[in-house]
Amino acid sequence: MLLDADDSQLVLVDYQPKLMPAIFEAERVMANAKRLAQLAQWLNVPCWGTEQVPDKLGPLEPSLAAACRQVLVKSAFSAVADGLGDCLVPTAKPVSGNARSLPKHLQKAAPAPVQRSTLVLAGVEAHVCLLQTALELLEQEFEVWVVTDACSSRTERNRDAAFDRLAGAGAELVTTEMVGFEWLRDSAHPHFKDWQALIR
Repeated sequence: MLLDADDSQLVLVDYQPKLMPAIFEAERVMANAKRLAQLAQWLNVPCWGTEQVPDKLGPLEPSLAAACRQVLVKSAFSAVADGLGDCLVPTAKPVSGNARSLPKHLQKAAPAPVQRSTLVLAGVEAHVCLLQTALELLEQEFEVWVVTDACSSRTERNRDAAFDRLAGAGAELVTTEMVGFEWLRDSAHPHFKDWQALIR
């Protein structure tokens, strides 16, 4: 099964300035997060961000925050506990009308909102906030794809343990380039050359 940009949402977890200097391979991880955010903007993939206690760890990295539809402030390690799941599921629009509208039996039902059920997750720390968020999203029956080269922890061992657990729980483990080429699908895509320039 390939990733489909039209069915995907991107979630960027806790790329915050006071946390990043302690993260293993932080520069590479941040660069890949920025690539994902840029590609999501080009392809109209909804992007969401989270901040863990920003009064202590600072806000989400500014260019990532700018790519997000919303940045959720959280104190729980799982973003689901602070409302991420609600953001990811579209709300149905009420049927509008007034007393002079057609009788109810002649009215068309409002179209069901389109739900993008594939979640592409990246962030830090892989073994804490990213892991707990991903596990709870899996419990809510989302398809969860974790971008391994855009995730990390303070130690390599904690990061790798998170990947092992996520794979065992049913998350798909991918890389930034895998996401990009699967979202694009074709070298004739209008953003293919932009993507090539971004990953070089």
